[in-house]
Amino acid sequence: MSKRDYYEVLGVERGADEKDIKKAYRRMAMKYHPDRNPGDEEAEAKFKELSEAYDVLADPQKRSAYDQFGHAGVDGQGGFGGGGAGAGHGSFSDIFGDVFGDIFGGGGGRRSSVQRGADLKYNLELTLEEAVRGTEKTIKVPTLVNCDTCEGSGAKKGTQPVTCSTCGGIGQVRMQQGFFAVQQTCPACSGTGKIIKDPCNSCYGRGVKEETKTLSVKIPPGVDTGDRIRLSGEGEAGRNGGPAGDLYVEAHVKKHSIFEREGANLYCEVPISFADAALGGEMEVPTLDGRVKLKIPAETQTGRLFRLRSKGVTPVRGGGVGDLLCRVVVETPVNLNARQKELLSELQESMDGKKHSPRSKGWFDGVKKFFEEM
Repeated sequence: MSKRDYYEVLGVERGADEKDIKKAYRRMAMKYHPDRNPGDEEAEAKFKELSEAYDVLADPQKRSAYDQFGHAGVDGQGGFGGGGAGAGHGSFSDIFGDVFGDIFGGGGGRRSSVQRGADLKYNLELTLEEAVRGTEKTIKVPTLVNCDTCEGSGAKKGTQPVTCSTCGGIGQVRMQQGFFAVQQTCPACSGTGKIIKDPCNSCYGRGVKEETKTLSVKIPPGVDTGDRIRLSGEGEAGRNGGPAGDLYVEAHVKKHSIFEREGANLYCEVPISFADAALGGEMEVPTLDGRVKLKIPAETQTGRLFRLRSKGVTPVRGGGVGDLLCRVVVETPVNLNARQKELLSELQESMDGKKHSPRSKGWFDGVKKFFEEM
């Protein structure tokens, strides 16, 4: 009986790499392995065929010979034909355990006890003036630092951690039930391979202690809410000689009583009197650099924007200086005395709505048209 093509047996292309071949074999071997199919002669035959194909294609020299000469190039060179049923591939639990080893970092390697410290985040509140101009702030950050008594080892002074007896210093243990086998982190030493028998009296075996650090942070001009400043090495201490993490200071700009920020621009509302809006005038408006004069032309309406160039913010990431945009709001006079009310009544009687209220006229015309079309 002629043999099937080995690539066809494993269900891979001829150009498949070693990883794809291994993955295909594992998948099919778990399906047809005799341990999962006791007494099933067909499954046993398929497993033998799979093992033979894998023996050849997983070996670079055998695969090269097979690619050139076909089955004739590998017959008698070992493989399944020279090794017996399932030779060299172990039990189903070995195959299954190998898969989980790849997923969970198996292979018996001990997890490195040297660990980088965790990064920290600090929320820093700033006023708008501080964010725009830049400043320097002193902050206090609770963090973990290396214990100075045991120098971060966690062991009592004069002693050293010992090899974990549960995992033999490997850092991992193998759990097996039936044909299932899984490697997992050793629960006794947490994967470090070491046990502290005599803990340090200062840090109780942790190797680190809680401490509040006082740091000075330079805030560059132009920062905005969400911008972060990285302080290298100011995070939590590393374990067993590992480097410390970083501290990220995140800016949060408080709400301002006058200005609102949008990118590089600032906005503010400027209340003006009815008379100034109608007749025009000049008034002082605030900026972050001091007061400036703003000319109000006659017949100014509520909502009109006046742009004061280069009175905004210089962004921290570069770019041109923003502007200050002043939105005028015409105020209705309140607390009028009798004479003032009389003057307003006279003004009201002397004004023709069509001539003196163009926006009102347009609005009423639109309302009239709307009802006519209903």
